[in-house]
Amino acid sequence: MVMHVRAEAHGDERGALLAFLAEQRGALRRTVLGLPEEQAAARPSASELTLAGLVKHVAEVEQGWVARARGEAPAVRRDESNWHECFRLVGDETVAEQLAYWEKVAAETEAFLRAVPSLDDTFALPNDPWFPPDERVSMRWLALHLIRETARHAGHADIVRESLDGRTAFELIAMEQGSEPR
Repeated sequence: MVMHVRAEAHGDERGALLAFLAEQRGALRRTVLGLPEEQAAARPSASELTLAGLVKHVAEVEQGWVARARGEAPAVRRDESNWHECFRLVGDETVAEQLAYWEKVAAETEAFLRAVPSLDDTFALPNDPWFPPDERVSMRWLALHLIRETARHAGHADIVRESLDGRTAFELIAMEQGSEPR
């Protein structure tokens, strides 16, 4: 499963932001390439992070931020009682389902950011204690925040994957392309 940003869009600001976001999504998505569910859910370090959990978290966070920008509630409401569930698969959730969900979220994010009249348009931040009260941010901030969030967790995922089987980002890119790393 490959997520793409339309190639013709790279010349404008929206296209550039979406291309950077797609690049970081691809980096994280590749970290589960070729892994069985058990390995994707494994914790090979002192961290609680798993590859499956990182995929789930980033998809959920992206959906939530775009929903907020639209003035809607996130699909999943997280608080202290269920926060731990956003970083791991629960019940019968699978990596494949999370990747498919993320692909849908990514398409919705792209459509939304392409449709807003201006990247300068704003929306209210949630009334959470870690945000300033009554603060508004732009759609540009949203795109940059999603890039930052995804890139941060893609870096975590690189370390987790290398800890699992020694595969690095370059090897995973080669695997995705059907060739051997150079």
